[in-house]
Amino acid sequence: MKQEMKKTSKIALSAVFAALSVALMALVSIIPNLELALPAISGLFVAVIVIEVDKKWALGVWAAVSLLSLIVVPNKAAAIIYAVFFGYYPVLKSVLESKTPRAVEYIIKILTFSVVMSLSYFLMVKFMGIDPDLPDFLGKWAIPAIAILGIITFLLYDYALSKLITFYCLRLSSKLRKILK
Repeated sequence: MKQEMKKTSKIALSAVFAALSVALMALVSIIPNLELALPAISGLFVAVIVIEVDKKWALGVWAAVSLLSLIVVPNKAAAIIYAVFFGYYPVLKSVLESKTPRAVEYIIKILTFSVVMSLSYFLMVKFMGIDPDLPDFLGKWAIPAIAILGIITFLLYDYALSKLITFYCLRLSSKLRKILK
């Protein structure tokens, strides 16, 4: 059974992971091709807080990173994607996987992803001047094709996140706990 972490350790761990997340988000300005990957990777730090501390603290890290990213990160698209999906998704994943039948869990995950990505797209078009035109070569199939590819990519992300969480729990968690004693 995991030992309760001291409040100072919770604060320190949360602050360090929030800072690392904001630093990763800022890297998008240097490496713009990672506009989706770096927010997704930043979400891993939230997953660690879920595991080591609890869901409330993880939501606090998500809120802090979201706010700071929206203020200081030049690439607002990456900040929005983190704020509306990748930042809180590890908390949602934890809740769904612990309390929901698998079929219902995946339906909720896919619906959440679809709604949130649609909202993100709308926000970026409305407030950031992103071109709303879809690729012409797909014609009337553009929206369904993009939606299906997005869902497939999301399911791969969910699977990879599960594997990374398992790796963390098996190999890294005990080392971090020794440091935080």
